[in-house]
Amino acid sequence: MGHSAQHLGLDTSSRGGIQWCRLSLDCCYTRRKVIQTRDIKMAASNYDSFAKEYAMENESSLLNAYYERPAMLELAADVAGREILDIGCGAGPLAGELISRGALVTGFDASVEMLELARERLGGSVDLRVARLGEPLPYEEDSFDDAVSSLVFHYLPDWSFALEEVRRVLKPKGRLILSVNHPILYPWNHKGSDYFRVTEYCDEVTLNGHAAELTYWHHPLHVMVSSMIDAGYSIERIWEPPYSKDAPQEIVPDSLREREAFLSFIFFVLRAN
Repeated sequence: MGHSAQHLGLDTSSRGGIQWCRLSLDCCYTRRKVIQTRDIKMAASNYDSFAKEYAMENESSLLNAYYERPAMLELAADVAGREILDIGCGAGPLAGELISRGALVTGFDASVEMLELARERLGGSVDLRVARLGEPLPYEEDSFDDAVSSLVFHYLPDWSFALEEVRRVLKPKGRLILSVNHPILYPWNHKGSDYFRVTEYCDEVTLNGHAAELTYWHHPLHVMVSSMIDAGYSIERIWEPPYSKDAPQEIVPDSLREREAFLSFIFFVLRAN
């Protein structure tokens, strides 16, 4: 599913000369549990059960509206006339922005409820389908100029097949622009954990008063990069962007107001070989 928001809050510190900030939606972090496992079965977060609450948070939160989404749009750049696949489109906020810039957007998501919200936003003319990243995609080869994936790949224990499927539906030299949880946050937030081990973990959060559990997979950076190269991509950019200075002051924690950036997500621009 699309737009995760896991780390935004008031806990800031400096380690090894690098400043970072653990952030969570509306300061809603309550408890995190870690599942160390080699089982590759995906434990999906059930977004159908809290789709509206999640979409409301996504609409205006610092992490999504003023950090992740602006970064994705900057990386996408001029999209007028380009056919774009929105992977894990959620309620459609990124798709809507791309369409407003002249893109021809198709989207899919594993959550039926999220897709209903996307249809309300985008209208009936946009092709939106129920599908899951990591399984065969319901599109022909060479269908899209670009694919965008906002905070989706970190739900997968293994990225190999998902990356290969996206490359299959991209046109030659097409781009995959993606964001995921920054890999350094997992070991920083879990003292004694093994950065180098692919690990499943859960966040229990509150979204507008609704309790929810989000399940992720931590991947060290070298595993991410190797998966991308092995799937037939070249890496054009890796980015740790600043947040937008258009963010309303009331949603920016005091500890961030004098800073240009913080660590929460990491962004990639890939080119299909």
